[in-house]
Amino acid sequence: MLLATACAVLVEKNRQMSTPKPTKTLETAPEPGRAAFGSWPSPISAAKLAQASVAMSDLRSHQGALYWRESRPAEQGRQLLMRRSASGLVETLTPPGFNVRTRVHEYGGNAYLVTDDAVVFANFSEQRLYWQRFSGDQTPVAITPTGFQFADGVFDPLSQRMIWVREDHREATKAQQGEERNEIVALALPTDDASAARSASADLAQVLVSGSDFVAFPRINGRGDLAWIEWNHPDMPWDRTKLKLASFSGGALSNIRTLIDAPNIAALEPSFDREGRLYFVAESAGSQTTSAEASDWWNLQRWQNDAAFSVHPMQRELAGPLWNLGGASYLLSSDNQAVIRSSFAALDELGVIDLHTGKYRSFELPFAVFSELQRLDDAHVVALAQSAKDTAVLIEITLATGAWRVLHQPTKNEIPDAFIAVAQAIDFPTTPGPDGSKRLAHAWFYPPTNPHVRGPAEALPPLIVTIHGGPTSVARPTLNLARQYWTSRGFALVDVNYGGSTSFGRAYRQRLNGQWGIVDVADAIAAVDFLVASGQVDPNRVAIRGGSAGGFTTLAALAFHDRFKAGANLYGVADIAALAATSHKFERHYDVSLVGPPDVERYRARSPLFHLEGFSEPLITFQGSEDKVVPPSQSRMIVDALGERGVPHAYIEFAGEQHGFRQAANIIRAQEAELYFYGQIFGFEPADQIAPVEIKHWPKR
Repeated sequence: MLLATACAVLVEKNRQMSTPKPTKTLETAPEPGRAAFGSWPSPISAAKLAQASVAMSDLRSHQGALYWRESRPAEQGRQLLMRRSASGLVETLTPPGFNVRTRVHEYGGNAYLVTDDAVVFANFSEQRLYWQRFSGDQTPVAITPTGFQFADGVFDPLSQRMIWVREDHREATKAQQGEERNEIVALALPTDDASAARSASADLAQVLVSGSDFVAFPRINGRGDLAWIEWNHPDMPWDRTKLKLASFSGGALSNIRTLIDAPNIAALEPSFDREGRLYFVAESAGSQTTSAEASDWWNLQRWQNDAAFSVHPMQRELAGPLWNLGGASYLLSSDNQAVIRSSFAALDELGVIDLHTGKYRSFELPFAVFSELQRLDDAHVVALAQSAKDTAVLIEITLATGAWRVLHQPTKNEIPDAFIAVAQAIDFPTTPGPDGSKRLAHAWFYPPTNPHVRGPAEALPPLIVTIHGGPTSVARPTLNLARQYWTSRGFALVDVNYGGSTSFGRAYRQRLNGQWGIVDVADAIAAVDFLVASGQVDPNRVAIRGGSAGGFTTLAALAFHDRFKAGANLYGVADIAALAATSHKFERHYDVSLVGPPDVERYRARSPLFHLEGFSEPLITFQGSEDKVVPPSQSRMIVDALGERGVPHAYIEFAGEQHGFRQAANIIRAQEAELYFYGQIFGFEPADQIAPVEIKHWPKR
């Protein structure tokens, strides 16, 4: 169902509601069953939120067993490799002292490779590959020297070698070409400790693909064909990529061909079926399709007779922005079917395309989001799934019937349904397009939800506006205790899918091109105006929060507009030019598409740091000390500048954290500190016992 249809009833209801009532001063002694918004007692503690932060990723299937990574906030954010045997036994493979996580592109992705008798994985601390046998001595053994980072590995049964995306971080390499070098390499799989030691002491990798700025998705078939994608600065992999194909025999590549290379075409996820035919995901423009409506969407393509053919054109996205390497949004079964995960307006579905007829059928499954599709056997597939009222699960689906069952769930939701605010889709008018055309933006609205308490009579709840990162990411309506933490305490929350978000088609994603800090801020303000006009929130108590790119939007909204009364900035960008000068390789030229070609005046005009004359509302900022994506200098600059101007602010920097917080103690502290901050700003006393936060230039109560 299209978003406009899905939201029609809610939108019409909101439009018919009366104009907002004036905010009433909160009673000092509310009647029984009522309490000040924000002060409601909630069973969702910050500690429970940290416990629920255990996440699964990088699902893989091998010989009937399933493998995946699992995060452990209670273990300093360590990532462990897990295995579920064919008999259903779930076990941890990673011993103490190891952390299965890669830093390729800084955002990482698939960090391990499974063979018949061992697993090879990237260890986070030094980024070397380790070989861990399944029998005998299972102590991981290093098999690569330092100075390299690896991701998205596959095994080639013909050459008996591993093929990896490798990022060369050696100082000599950076001195030679000015930045790290990304390439595809082949490595021999160790056979014993002696061969492992030889591989660890010297660079024995054979470089297969080099010369472009970035590479991803090396995939090989049984005939020795290797496919991959590559791209160059200043493009990002959702802007434009090249799809390449070559023959891989005798340890070298030959007959290298470029299959896809066109403006505005980002080919992703090449894969081969059992007959060796190449499939991939791309926007359909330039391919053989009769559906003009589907040309703006990432759809499944087949390379046939030296041309790309759309298998089943649809106005749905099969892929998403390539922030993490190694994802899988489709798989090819043995009976000429493609099992696909597709998305529209932030909602996913699983389905099957008949590759002979092009016909599509979807599965009826009670989940909102799917990821990491993998083939278990000829009759079953597995995936990671999330719903609106439960934590993430690993599920198995029977292809013939659509029947499903849960195979694993790291943490179970113990919060009663009565405390869970269910997302309501809203679409609302926002600023017109460049040609003056009317435009809509989209969001998920979560009302205050607590069965035991209501707000003061005639009062309206405060609103938290949440801005996702990326900015080419998307807010999903899945259970997220970080949201429910707020709604169960009496806040309303709106999660904005502003122009630039994915799963709404290419045109919507490209609204943000050159308009970062303008379109996203305007859409956030439009969401607030819509909710205020429908009488659902207090217009005088609106906070905005976001992390990374969402932090930039938060700062820009507070610097350039007066719609918000407080903000929470999580490792956000304050100075665009300074970020571009210090950015890691993957995003080094991302500012070109978001803001425009480097220009001192343009970048300064768009950076919140240089426009604090209108920035007077309180701000709390959180930062990781080891963040290489948005370095601590960005947060420290904005905090220092606000301090010089006497603007109320608080700052918490977590030692040892990178981009995003993974350690349980820091997750808890950040959540509670933000609640304490809002209590001070909006004038309520949290029910929780929280260690105070120093808010500089704010009068003590």
